[in-house]
Amino acid sequence: MVLRGGEVAAETWFAPYEPDQTQRMFSVSKAFTAMAIGIAVGEGLLTVDDRVIDLLPDKLPDVVSDNLAAMRIEHLLTMTTGHDKSSMDGIGMNLSRPEDDWVRAILAEEAPLEPGSRFVYDTGATYLLSAILHRLTGQRMLDWLAPRLLEPLGIRTATWEQDRAGIDVGGFGLAITTEDMASFGQLLLQRGRWGEAQLIPHEWVDRASQALAGIDPQGWEGDWAQGYGYQLWRCRTSAFRADGAFGQFIIVWPEHNAVIALTSASSVTQEILDLVWTTLRFGEPGDGGETYAPQLSLPLPQGAATSSHEDNALVRRDGDLLEITHRGVTLRAAHGRWFVDDTFGTAYAWEDDATLRVATHLLGTPFGWTGTATFGDGSVELAWTQNVTFSGETSWTESVLL
Repeated sequence: MVLRGGEVAAETWFAPYEPDQTQRMFSVSKAFTAMAIGIAVGEGLLTVDDRVIDLLPDKLPDVVSDNLAAMRIEHLLTMTTGHDKSSMDGIGMNLSRPEDDWVRAILAEEAPLEPGSRFVYDTGATYLLSAILHRLTGQRMLDWLAPRLLEPLGIRTATWEQDRAGIDVGGFGLAITTEDMASFGQLLLQRGRWGEAQLIPHEWVDRASQALAGIDPQGWEGDWAQGYGYQLWRCRTSAFRADGAFGQFIIVWPEHNAVIALTSASSVTQEILDLVWTTLRFGEPGDGGETYAPQLSLPLPQGAATSSHEDNALVRRDGDLLEITHRGVTLRAAHGRWFVDDTFGTAYAWEDDATLRVATHLLGTPFGWTGTATFGDGSVELAWTQNVTFSGETSWTESVLL
């Protein structure tokens, strides 16, 4: 979705994804956490100079190091906490471990560097901001933000993952729609103002979008080497952005009075940003250059609708749908279109009578899989490929007896 002057210039979604579906934002969530802190600062709940140990006194390790004692809200916002690696390493970012006290585990991680001396990308710093706001307000951050930010922007279906203590995880876990992303970007473009209301102090947005921390020690290149503000990244152009894994972007480009919201599924996200910088051409708003694109589709499997191999333990015909069951999971797939249920969008085609091609996407995420099932005499060979992943294999094969 592209906005010029607050108006939609172009937008499209690729089926099976749809406009009203929320999508996991991954680290775009961090920008919302930073703006929540800015609102809290504006309300007098805390300052950027407050010490972390004073805000979370009951979660401290037995021995408080000098560097931990010197860590302040500003350092959490700019990821210059004094850690030389992600403080999330101490908890494994595992939402299902009820024995873990995330706050205590992160504060127990050694911080060998002087706070403010070095940028190290650290989702744990953002989580601590959420935990501190939770402590100060007595509310989860999502609920606290609702009347102050989300509802004025028309964001009504947002969700946020929580740890077992009920704290929104802050650095990831937010799910919103593309339009919600664009609205948030427009708010940042307008320096925190929405209509007649100043939702975020404009001084906060101005500072948050500047390069406050250099990225050089991290060794990153391209748009990741331009500097980091309050959970926002500078770009090689005059723009700044909120940035999430696999290409979730809210790009704010004041020079062109533009906002670009993108949800993607790519392991090479610099290529996406390169396309934004090299292909978008801005005339004057309202000069007739704007377009309104229809909904498109991700590539569908190509081939026949039926085969002689459609009545066995793996595949079974159900009207005009095909049911594929494997490892206790049943996918219902359509031919020539996507069949969408509450979880997946799935399509199929028979490349030949013995070869089934399936594509499926986990809705609300960038994750998708394509696979082939090649039927032989009493068995079938399966080959699957996953589009993006944080770790592990992206393709695998197996043989199944029928």
